[in-house]
Amino acid sequence: MANLYLIPVPLGESELDHVIPPNHKEIIRSISYFIVENIRTARRFLKKTDKDITINQLHFYELNEHTDITKIHTFLEPIGQDQSIGVMSEAGCPGVADPGADVVRIAHEKGIRIIPLVGPSSILLAMMASGMNGQNFAFNGYLPIKKDEKSRHIQFLEKRIYTENQSQLFIEAPYRNMQLLDDLLANCQPRTRLCIACDITLETEFIKTLPVSEWRKSKPDIQKRPAIFVLGK
Repeated sequence: MANLYLIPVPLGESELDHVIPPNHKEIIRSISYFIVENIRTARRFLKKTDKDITINQLHFYELNEHTDITKIHTFLEPIGQDQSIGVMSEAGCPGVADPGADVVRIAHEKGIRIIPLVGPSSILLAMMASGMNGQNFAFNGYLPIKKDEKSRHIQFLEKRIYTENQSQLFIEAPYRNMQLLDDLLANCQPRTRLCIACDITLETEFIKTLPVSEWRKSKPDIQKRPAIFVLGK
């Protein structure tokens, strides 16, 4: 029976064997149809997974912010011909902070079996390494861009830390990391703890949790480096 496989992709240029279980290769070899966030990235990952794979014999459907959502259901048509499909994001686990969730929802509606494969999730890895409350946490995606709105939202999230004991995770476009860090340090209480986790699983990995008061004394250079931010107490 054909399935929908959710295939994790490395978070950067790390060794595949360090972050992707070896049994994934057999699953990938059995799939000819892929729903991907970026075709070029997907091709590069597949070739790295198996250098003997014939890329030109594979079929790709692109699923990102430019995709017509009314067409997504057609991406699952190969399942009807007993052809399994793999879903991949540009990095990390599909369906988490990723447009892959849309196709998974449709697959559930169609009664298709969904099989999530083990792999790196920057959100979970950052939460694990933060030392903050992992029993109650929320991933908030991107914060507002406008400074006033961002400041209000940071203060709102910080309040939830203390009223609900809920750790707060969020991300930013890498080229705006330092700007976000400045906003966090300007708006959060000195005692609030901030974890900065960037380049997760890479050789340049940096993960550190300190009170805001300590971060104010010395800021790391995280500009243009993929990062997860975690606020907690």
